Amino acid sequence: MTEAVSEDLLLGGRVRLRQPREGYRAAIDPVLLAAATPARSGERVLDLGTGAGAAALCLMARIEGLDVVGLEIDAGTAALARENAALNGCDRFIVREGDVARLPAELRGFDRVIANPPYLDPAHADPSANESRRRSNLDAAGLAAWIEAALVATSPRGTLTLIQRADRLAEILSLLHGRAGAIVVVPLWPKPGEEAKRVIVEARKGAKTPLRLHPGLVLHAADGRYTPAAEAVLRGEAFDLSRARSA
Repeated sequence: MTEAVSEDLLLGGRVRLRQPREGYRAAIDPVLLAAATPARSGERVLDLGTGAGAAALCLMARIEGLDVVGLEIDAGTAALARENAALNGCDRFIVREGDVARLPAELRGFDRVIANPPYLDPAHADPSANESRRRSNLDAAGLAAWIEAALVATSPRGTLTLIQRADRLAEILSLLHGRAGAIVVVPLWPKPGEEAKRVIVEARKGAKTPLRLHPGLVLHAADGRYTPAAEAVLRGEAFDLSRARSA
C-alpha cells in the first residue's frame, strides 16, 4: 500500500481501521452490512471485495468465534486488510487476493456470504482520478458476477447479504430469482420522508419462502444527526427491525 493511510475507529472504538487518506474510504455501509448479517458463532463467512476489511472486522467484533475469509482483488488493499486483522487481533480473518469474477475454486461451502459491491456503472459514471477510489466505486465486473460468486460460495440453505443502491433492486431480485428465496429487503432511508438511496438484501440459497419488505432504518433525523436506532447499529448492535420501526 503506497498511499498514506489514516487510522479510524468504528463501532464506538471497538474496531480500528487503517485506510487510505485519499482513496476509497469505508463509510457506514460496511458497518450496516455487518450488522444485518445473521451469522452465529462457529460459522464460516466470506466477505467478497473485503477492501480494508471494515465489514469483516465489524462482524467479528459483534460475533465471537467466526472464521472469516476476505477476497480482495487489489494486492495493496489486501495487505492493508491483513494489517487491520492483526491490529484488531483477528487471527481468524484470512485475506485472499482474487477476483470476484473468477472465484477461487476452494472458496465454497460458506454459511454466510457478504458483499458491498461497487455502486457505479462504468458506462454512465464519471470516474474518480484516484485509482483506489475508481476501482472500489466502478462496477467493472458487473453485479451479476458478484451475485453469481455469492451463490456459488454459499452452502445450501446458507445466506448471502449485500448492500447496494436502491435503484438496482430490480436487477438484484432478477439475478436471485429461482436460486435463492426467503429474501428480505431492508430500505435505508436517509431522513424521514426521503426516498431510500440504499437497500440491504438478504437471501437464503435454495429457499422458496416469499420475499418480505421490512420497514427499514431511518439513518438521520431532520437536523442531520443519526437517529437513535442508527446510532445503536453503528455502535455495534445487530440490525434490530423493532428499533428501525420506531426510528
